[in-house]
Amino acid sequence: MSNSPTSILGEVLGVRSYIGQNPAEQNYICPHLNSQCTKRSTQLGLTPYPICSLWKGAKSALNPKDDLIAICPKRFYAVNFLKDVIEHCWSGSLPENPQIAKEVKMEGFGNVDFVIADLNSKNEIGQFLSVELQAIDITGSIFPAYQALLNERDLDARPTYGLNWDNVYKRYITQLIRKGYFHHHWNSKIIAVIQDQVYQYITDRADFMRSPDVKNANVNIVFMTYRFEDDPNSPGQFRPLLKRVEGTAHTNLQSAFLYKNAPSRFAFERSIKTSLGRNI
Repeated sequence: MSNSPTSILGEVLGVRSYIGQNPAEQNYICPHLNSQCTKRSTQLGLTPYPICSLWKGAKSALNPKDDLIAICPKRFYAVNFLKDVIEHCWSGSLPENPQIAKEVKMEGFGNVDFVIADLNSKNEIGQFLSVELQAIDITGSIFPAYQALLNERDLDARPTYGLNWDNVYKRYITQLIRKGYFHHHWNSKIIAVIQDQVYQYITDRADFMRSPDVKNANVNIVFMTYRFEDDPNSPGQFRPLLKRVEGTAHTNLQSAFLYKNAPSRFAFERSIKTSLGRNI
């Protein structure tokens, strides 16, 4: 049975994928960046690989709220997420002179995508919030679907691909705990801009304490989640919609991820015996 690449690729170069699409005709200019797409693939070398989102493998009608998954963090540029951060996460009076710093790096800390800092008349930094965008990586490859899209043909079989949930769980959350700890010492917060389906996966794996009162001084990690919906201003296209804003402390997140209920001793002893049996 043939498979349309449009049932795999959600959006390419900022628009819903369609057969015969040729991003080269737009010089790979991403409408969310107003500059050339930054994604690359080993199969294409320096040529951009402009896949923004994909379908989660749904068998029935494709629903963007549940099935459309962003694999490029720049997809959040379609909305003014920095304005949302100030509106929903800024404690106390709104900043008088907010300035945006991009790709802020620090030894032993790593880097954050943005920092919103309030500068006073003496050019001194008052309150600030760090902001990180997080998409999800994939396992396998969707490159055959991209080739089929450009060549205006269907696929004989769906490519084997999946969402790298474990990478989000192990790498991203570990980094977020560490950065949340630093922001706690700085009396600040780090805002994780993330897709709602990815956040739901995280909370399903570890049901940590969280609060809607994200401006509380005890909150140093805030999850600001978006999900896709049909765009009423552009029929056939999709837009991210702010879904929820919840906060926690780095200690709550750390405890939930590191100190899970231990499996039974009996079950572990049974595994020991199984392993011993293999070694005899």
